[in-house]
Amino acid sequence: MTDQTEHTCDVVVLGAGPVGENVADRTAAAGLSTVIVESELVGGECSYWACVPSKALLRPVLLRAEAARMPGVGSLLTGPADTAAVLAHRDRMVSDRDDSGQVAWLDSAGVALIRGRGRIDGPRRVTVETDDGEIRLTARHAVAVCTGSRAAVPQLPGIDSVRIWTSREATSAGKPPGRLVVVGGGVVATEMATAWRGLGSRVTVLVRGERLLPRLESFAADLVAERLREAGVDLRFGVTVRSVERAGGAGDRVDVTLGDGSHVITDELLFATGRAPRTDDIGLETVGLDPGRWIDTDDSYTATGVHGEWLYAVGDVNHRALLTHQGKYQARVAGAVIAARARGEAVDATAWGPHAGTADGVAVPQVVFTDPEIAAVGPTAEQAARAGLEVEAVDYDLGQVSGARQYDPGYRGRARMLVDPRRGVLVGATFAGPGVAELLHSATVAVAGEVPIDRLWHAVPAFPTISEIWLRLLETLRDERRAAGTA
Repeated sequence: MTDQTEHTCDVVVLGAGPVGENVADRTAAAGLSTVIVESELVGGECSYWACVPSKALLRPVLLRAEAARMPGVGSLLTGPADTAAVLAHRDRMVSDRDDSGQVAWLDSAGVALIRGRGRIDGPRRVTVETDDGEIRLTARHAVAVCTGSRAAVPQLPGIDSVRIWTSREATSAGKPPGRLVVVGGGVVATEMATAWRGLGSRVTVLVRGERLLPRLESFAADLVAERLREAGVDLRFGVTVRSVERAGGAGDRVDVTLGDGSHVITDELLFATGRAPRTDDIGLETVGLDPGRWIDTDDSYTATGVHGEWLYAVGDVNHRALLTHQGKYQARVAGAVIAARARGEAVDATAWGPHAGTADGVAVPQVVFTDPEIAAVGPTAEQAARAGLEVEAVDYDLGQVSGARQYDPGYRGRARMLVDPRRGVLVGATFAGPGVAELLHSATVAVAGEVPIDRLWHAVPAFPTISEIWLRLLETLRDERRAAGTA
């Protein structure tokens, strides 16, 4: 980027995380001059403080747990995990939080980078506060907001004076805390409880509701709770936090007062209680939108309520599916939309067309990297019922699959597929058990492609692999239909 204070380009992207990078890559590849603005590290939350470091912490922990259950191998494991080696592995995976490689990639893609805090300043205008002063940008075609989300922390007495952990601190800590209290029962809470317990911390999880992972099938959540308890995690349900206080000062213990007046003492306190959009200080009010709110869009990721089809909201900020892979999918769609409009072409926003983010509501895959893993796509049985969808739920014990027993002789897991009996297609699937993450894409393809159940019979799983679960589920569906007289 030149030193001039005013610059005109085709596209301005706010946020250089995976979503912003993909939008910029697509628009630059289409021949549109593209500027990306980033106030922190190029690569964003996922690369340095979320997906990548959390999985780098979890994989050694999960591998050790799996090995401990394997005959002939478990007896070879002596002593605790090498925590220093695990943390060094995590730091390598995040490039020691050095984004020079990502910056070089942007340069190779023909995308200009401005480091600073960008704010929308009216239609197609962005002002960037840099260390060297203010730069004013005007976009001929589009401004894409890809600023992501941050941890949502509740306002509690004492919380402003306590140095709490959010997901960022939980994935970047330099050593395991002696005691860790986790507030929340979702993905971040369960994954970080798994990781830090596996690295030696004494972990307590405080859950407001009556179960973990409320957006996933209850059988999967129950398996995770069972394993966490076996690992020594103290799970408490129906619990609220009234106030927090750090005794003495930084580095000393934290006193957590619960709703019933009881206390939990800990060394570190992680709040994993949801996400909030990073939109509070990006100038949305200058174009008639509310700061600090999620940005509504149509299926082309064009912001609704803003005249002229120039503002796009892609990734977490639109609240459609807060997952990195979904954000990158949205970015590919949005980039195609921006390029088409710049060329004066009509936008094809029909279902499964190149300019419509259909998968956000139909085939959203997710993996929770706990012990056991949970892999899911589509609605749960409960969600389908609430939506008024007629589905057949088919369950099977994964421990009865030969390939799973090869993986772990005492394999504990379960699979469920949801079938639309009217259309004869798969609409959802959940797998819970060690190694099930690699089953997920086949399920996602079946759901997104609306593959007929009759055709799935001809997709033969290799023996002996966990993929044999597909055959067992189909056989169970056939047997249940015969018993009900509906085959």
